[in-house]
This record gives sequence, structure tokens and C-alpha cells, in this order.
Amino acid sequence: MKEKQELWMQEGGWWTSLLNYLPAVRKNFSLPGRVIIHDATLRDGEQTPGVVFRKEEKVAMAKALDAIGVDRIEAGMPAVSPEDMEAVGEIVKLKLKAKIMVFSRAMPADIDNAVKCGVWGVVLEVPSGVPRLKYQYNWTQEEVIERSIEAIRYAKEKGLYVCFFPFDGSRAEISFYRKLVREVTKKSRPDSITLVDTTGCILPAAVKYWVREVKKIADIPVEIHTHNDFGMSAASTLAAVEAGAEAVHVCVNGLGERCGNAALEEIVVDLRTLLGIPLDHIRFDRLPELCRMVGEYAGVRTADNKPIVGELAFTRESGMGMDVFRKEPRVAFAVHPEFVGRRLDLVLGKKSGRPSIKMKLEELGVQASDEQIAELLVKVKQKGTEKKGFLSDDEFKAILRETLK
Repeated sequence: MKEKQELWMQEGGWWTSLLNYLPAVRKNFSLPGRVIIHDATLRDGEQTPGVVFRKEEKVAMAKALDAIGVDRIEAGMPAVSPEDMEAVGEIVKLKLKAKIMVFSRAMPADIDNAVKCGVWGVVLEVPSGVPRLKYQYNWTQEEVIERSIEAIRYAKEKGLYVCFFPFDGSRAEISFYRKLVREVTKKSRPDSITLVDTTGCILPAAVKYWVREVKKIADIPVEIHTHNDFGMSAASTLAAVEAGAEAVHVCVNGLGERCGNAALEEIVVDLRTLLGIPLDHIRFDRLPELCRMVGEYAGVRTADNKPIVGELAFTRESGMGMDVFRKEPRVAFAVHPEFVGRRLDLVLGKKSGRPSIKMKLEELGVQASDEQIAELLVKVKQKGTEKKGFLSDDEFKAILRETLK
């Protein structure tokens, strides 16, 4: 068996599992040649309870998203407020490489707003899930189909790219959903259709089935939009791509309603390192900078153990093998810290060992005897135990001064 090192392992980049690339694992994959990264942070990310992005912040985030290479930016929903409409217009004026889209209901007024803003396309939503139709909208299934066809035709007449977005699709009546897709794609020809797991309640295996079934009915690109209510947004998004989905909807830092959406920073890294999808246009090294910006604007703190950008994602306290990890971080991390704009961070605490102390002393340019290193280790472990955490640099320097005086 020939090892496909350019896919599962790349020097200075990543070292994932060869099992991911075995023919037996991939025999039923239908990977697209290219995956479009559709960022919805400015719209769906702002739906995080308590989050408000002002116009100047949206413009700054759009620039940052464009700088890392996303293909499309869902810049907002103009109908929400005059400021939202102004923000979309300002973003369009930037003439970014990314295509600019807005979220639209299936009604002429929303589509007209999109045209006024000068955007490239719309994400056109209609309800499709049973709970939504029964308790929220009180639309009949025929009304959903008719409104969808009329709105898509109207948007296409206005020269807009139309991404059909029948939300809560994962909870739709299966026979109705098939009919909806068949009728709408046949009679109004949207440019793509998004499979929307609004409440994050579908298994990755079921997502694969869903994508394949829709592709049998519709001859247009399929996109995937997942939420993380059951902690499966990333897995479900990858499953959709494995089945042939050509675009993924993401939000920076996994922002979004309730438990959030699939996280941009996770999905792009996953696509490149686990599925081997070419993403040469993505600046992986700029992800931390983008995530910090969005986190500050949103006022939402990212979990310390958040993949890729969390404070502890590339932090090591255990002393075992520390000298090896420093030379080759991929021994401990599947993704090299520098590939995603991070660095290996050595911290001292209860679980440290002599190599950790030596490495910290090297960083500080301090010489110490073996006896002093042993004493430092005892004090570091004691301090870490007392504070139930790792030591700050200032705390270690205080111990160092006391020990070497």
C-alpha cells in the first residue's frame, strides 16, 4: 500500500491518520473537486443571543474574511434594520474577491432590498420542517412550494444568484421534502440548494444519505448548513462533503443561535487535513487573528479548549516528552501550531517534569544546576497544586528568584 503523504501528512503542516485515506474508507466517498466556503458570521453569527455587530464592525469583518480567502460572505439581512442595509451596501462597495450575498425571505420586498444593495446573490429561505409549518408558519405544503417557486423566479429575473434554503429540512416530512426539491428545482431553477439542519439533530450518516438523495432529484449544486446542538456540526458538515456537497456554510468561532453553527476555523482545517480537499486560497495562518477580531466584536469568549484557536489548543503542561514535542510538535498535535498561526506553548504546573523546567530556563536564558532544577520542580508542582492551575510566567519568575538568590 502506497502512503499518500501529500494528503495525510505534510511537513510543517499536519500529521493525521492514514486510515482516513484508505480505499476501504473512501470507496463510497463522492468528494467534489472544490468546496466553496460560505461564511454566515455577519448574519447567522449575529443571531447568537446578545450579539450585535455595528456597521463598521461588519465592514471590518468582511475585509478580514476576504483576506483569509472565503469564497462567499453572507453579509446580513437588509430587512432587519436600516443600519444592516447600509452595512451590506458598504461591503459591496469594497469590491472584495468574495461574492457578497444576503439572507432573504420568500417575498419581493426582501429581494428588492438585495438588488438595492447591489449584492451578487441571495440565500432564499422558506420553512420546510414539520414543527415550523405546524406551529410557527401555518403554511400548507403547497403554499411552501408555490411561494418558493415565485420568489426564486422573481430573484432570478432580477439577475441574482439564488441559493434555495428550505430551513429545518432535517425535520421535514420526507415525502414532502422530496416533492419540494423536485418541484422547485424543475419549475424555478435555483442555482443551488442548501440542506439545513436548523436544530443540529441529524446523524452524520443520515446527512450522507440526505445529500445523496437530493442529488438524485436535483441536478444543481448541494450546500450544507448545520448547527451544533448535539455537538455534531463539524462531523455532519464533513459527512455532507463526503457525499458530494459542493459548499459549506460556516460561522467564525462557531457563533450562531443556541449552540452555534459549524465553525469556519475548524471546517477549513478539517477539509484540508482530514479529507484532502484543496484549499490553496485559504490563509490558515490568519485564522487566529480573524477569530480574535470576531470574538471581540461579538463579546463572546471562546472556550480555552476550542479546537484550532482556543488558548489551550496548543498548550502543554505534562513534562513527559516535552523536549521531543518542541522539536516536532506533530508528535503531540495532529496539526502543526504554525500551520494555523499558533505556537507550541509550554506551561508549568503540577504535571511538569525536569525537561519542562529546563526548557523554561532556556527560554529565559537562565543557567541552573541539577539540584536547583530539582528544587524548582518541587516548588512548581506545589504552586500548581495550590492554585489548581498552571503558573503564569511572573509566578515562575518569583519562584526562580527565590531559588537562585
